[in-house]
Amino acid sequence: MNEEDDLEIDALEEYPNLVLVARFAKLIPHTDWFRYLGEPLKDDVLLKAQNYLDALGFPEATPAQVEDWQEAAYSLETNDWNSPYWETEQQLMAALSVEVMQSIDPELLEMVLTHVTSVASEYVGEGVLAAADRFGVQDDELLKAAIGEGVQACYQAALVIAAGVGDDHPFALKFQLFETGYWPLGVMGNSLNIF
Repeated sequence: MNEEDDLEIDALEEYPNLVLVARFAKLIPHTDWFRYLGEPLKDDVLLKAQNYLDALGFPEATPAQVEDWQEAAYSLETNDWNSPYWETEQQLMAALSVEVMQSIDPELLEMVLTHVTSVASEYVGEGVLAAADRFGVQDDELLKAAIGEGVQACYQAALVIAAGVGDDHPFALKFQLFETGYWPLGVMGNSLNIF
């Protein structure tokens, strides 16, 4: 370990939740990012999806299989960014941010979250490119969207850990969906589209 690592660990020791976030960052490279796109949704994935929907406040919605990249692109294009789903996610982000800022030095938090997104960008990107190669997809905008959503899921999960709010938080459950190797595209109507 170099001197910078020692300094970082010393800084984090005052904030046990940030130590947990640092450990979380080490799990990101071992996640099956986008590994099972297009494959039939397994029972455990459906259960995780329903748990996510319930925690998010959409118990009437159900998981729906997205078959291919073209359907995934269509799903993203038709997402309503003013929908109750989108607004709920924004409210959750705002509430978590406020909660975390009350107990953790903002500069230190930013440093740790930047590290998480940096690690996520690399490994999520590798997963997306591998999946695109399997399908022969070359749509740069779509691939950027996939990477962005995976990185955002890591950021949101890290915020949950930093806030110490528990594994039943919607963002923790959303990350669990990404961990299964699928891509949760969002809620449209009464469906959580999953590729």
